[in-house]
Order: sequence, then structure tokens, then C-alpha cells
Amino acid sequence: MVHVAKLNFNGDPNVGLRALATDKFCLIGRDVPEKYDAKLEEVLGVPLIRTNLYNTPLVGIFAVANSTHLFVPDIIFKSELENLKVKLKKHNIKIITLKTDHTALSNSIVLNDKICFTSTLIETQVIEAIKNTGLEVFQTDLAETKVPGSLGILTNKGAIFAPNLSDPEIKLIEKALGFEIGLGTVNMGNPFLSSGIIANSNGFIIGSLSSGPEIARIDEALGFLK
Repeated sequence: MVHVAKLNFNGDPNVGLRALATDKFCLIGRDVPEKYDAKLEEVLGVPLIRTNLYNTPLVGIFAVANSTHLFVPDIIFKSELENLKVKLKKHNIKIITLKTDHTALSNSIVLNDKICFTSTLIETQVIEAIKNTGLEVFQTDLAETKVPGSLGILTNKGAIFAPNLSDPEIKLIEKALGFEIGLGTVNMGNPFLSSGIIANSNGFIIGSLSSGPEIARIDEALGFLK
């Protein structure tokens, strides 16, 4: 079974901006051509759900999710929310609407089924809403930025973060997760990993500009190479 594929969407290698994956589903923007559906389903092994958020296809920017919950900002249109409720109900996924000034959730939040790391800018009520879903939440900034979500990819099998994290930051993440993380880039040196990767426990889609060494590091960090 193929567990990795290099793609671009309409010439854009930043595939993570238009999709996110969990072990239950893959949310994908409406402007992603259907010709990629078969490859996405083959690699990720989960059903695709097409939607826009805030009337844009940038679902990988506005939303974050795991196997039980989809988190969206409260700027989501009512019609989009109702559509997602219908489509996700069959997969037993609950939608949590977060009231926050930091509506690009994936910049500020990275999570899997057990652990969540958020920016120190994320509001208290948002932290509590996330904790109420059963996640353990750690607030931290990474690499002298307030956007830890943009710098990492976290699945239930592994994790990879930007190479410019400090040693204390790496130790904090590894202690929380209980395993070693990888460090790497995507699309020929981009440290903002979430922009160029769509990943779950079954496989990952990576931006078409990514080099062989970048793919190898991600492959190992996400638990596919033993």
C-alpha cells in the first residue's frame, strides 16, 4: 500500500493549506480538483469531505481536527457548519466552534487524539473548550514565534517540527508526547511544515517541491520507517 505521494493543487505545492487529515476523515477545499481524490484516498485511507470555510477553500488554515472532533472558528458560515454537521455525523465527529481572535486555527494549534499544543495567544475560553473534549493541552510558543501550529505536524504515530526549535522546546514536546520527534522542512526548506503536508496514521501527502531527504525525514518522524 502506498503511504506517501507528492502533489500540488493547481500548481501550488502548499497542499496543507487546502486540506487536513485525521484517522477518520480528510477535509478538503472545494477548489482541489477531483482528479486527486483517488490518490488522496489511497494514501490517507479515509473518506474525503469537501467543503469551504469562511467561503474559502483554505480549510487547512482555518480548521484543526482529530479522530473525534473538528475545531472551527466562529466565523464559519452557517451553511458551511450545517453541511459539515451532516457529513461528519456518520463518522461520529463532533464539531466545536471556537470564539477566538486567532481564526487561522492551524497556525496556533497542533493536535492528535491525545495531546494539543497551542500558542500562548490562544484565549482561556478556547483552551477550556479544547480541554473539555478530553485533550491534554500545553501552551507554548516555538522558535521565537507565536504560531506553533504552523511549525509542526502531529499524528497518532509520530511528529515532525521545524528544525529551528530550541532544545528546551524539543524536550517539552517530547516529554508531553512520550516519544522522540523529528526535525525537518518541506518544499525545499520551508520550516512551516503544516503548509506542505497532509498526514494521518496511514500516510502523508507532501508538496511537490519537497526533496528526497525532506521526505525521508518526514517518513521516519511520522512512524513509517522502523
